[in-house]
Amino acid sequence: MTISPHHTGHDAVQYQAMRDIVERMQSSVPGKLEITREGIVHDMMSPGGPHELTAARVSRRLEKVMPDGLLAHTGTPDVEDARHGVVRHPDIMVISEDDMEVEGPFDPRTLVAAIEVVSRSNPDNDWTGKMRDYPLLGVPVYVVFDPRTGEGAVLSDIHPTPAGPRYATRKDFVYGEDVTIGDWTISTEGLPRYAS
Repeated sequence: MTISPHHTGHDAVQYQAMRDIVERMQSSVPGKLEITREGIVHDMMSPGGPHELTAARVSRRLEKVMPDGLLAHTGTPDVEDARHGVVRHPDIMVISEDDMEVEGPFDPRTLVAAIEVVSRSNPDNDWTGKMRDYPLLGVPVYVVFDPRTGEGAVLSDIHPTPAGPRYATRKDFVYGEDVTIGDWTISTEGLPRYAS
């Protein structure tokens, strides 16, 4: 199912239908359901230990260096931009407490950063789909941690391209190095890897 970049009434109906499907199915299927402009993405596997431990360690390390009032949030709800027909669920959202005081999904433009831990079952969702969607949604910093390879990347500086907004700056890192996310630097030492 494809949703064109210029929503017509028909596209809005398609998006609402996908949203209704996701809401009905999410509690009864394993893994995570998200909506992109191409359709519904289903990450089949529920995140395992290395995935969840990475998210927890990164979140905790960030919260130790960020000022009060900002959180490295690992829970729900999703971020949603109905205008673009996209619902995503970052593994970690750097967001102010004030911006969390809303009913329903968070506005993606309020995120300071979206952080993803690459899923073993669907790495393209993090390395391709979200790399396309997060700049479209106005998320200024996107960070990827990849337990498959022990590497990652920090993407920033949204700029227009013929294919839509993209990140202009990419800084790669390997586990063990310090990484700067927004204004804060944390260690990647001791982050777990997936078993071979």
